[in-house]
Amino acid sequence: MENFRKVRTSEEEMPLPFLNLSPDVVEMKVKEGSKIRNLMNFAMAQMELKGSRQIIFSGCGRAITKTITCVEIMKRKLGGLHQVTKVRYKTMLEVWENQDLLCDGPAQNLTVHKNVPSICILLSRDPLDPNQMGYQPPEPQHGLSKAGQGTSGPSTKGLKRPLPPSHEELLPKKLQVQVPDSLRGSGTTAGQLDH
Repeated sequence: MENFRKVRTSEEEMPLPFLNLSPDVVEMKVKEGSKIRNLMNFAMAQMELKGSRQIIFSGCGRAITKTITCVEIMKRKLGGLHQVTKVRYKTMLEVWENQDLLCDGPAQNLTVHKNVPSICILLSRDPLDPNQMGYQPPEPQHGLSKAGQGTSGPSTKGLKRPLPPSHEELLPKKLQVQVPDSLRGSGTTAGQLDH
């Protein structure tokens, strides 16, 4: 393959895997080189300023992580969004051209079909069917806003998630042993305290 150079890549167009989409649905096709800031500015404008009820983020291959990041940012900023995630494979077509100039014949091209993972995520302000595969309900609004009062609207600016429980809180009560300060320096271990 050292004599070949990739000259073209194209992906197979596939219909969206969702039924009963609203007519104003916005589809965001996330690419590997897409800037998250640009994607989010456009997506937020569609949802907040233009009043779209649904938005779809889709990406394949190396763009999957960026696609999921965009979805999580939007869920955090808007709040109350229902989500359906669909995972599938997409066929990518790569055309490679032979760069070996010693060939007397026409340039030889090599076509490669690759199956790459793909993800499509639908976010909706309107309730979706909770029985369909890949459904996630909206996250509950919790925490305090910057003013110190409970959040009451869809805006989640300043929303803090509660900290996870400490390591000690996760341990069963039987394993939690209080060692007196007098024994800590004497080299006595917790196992030696049980009689």
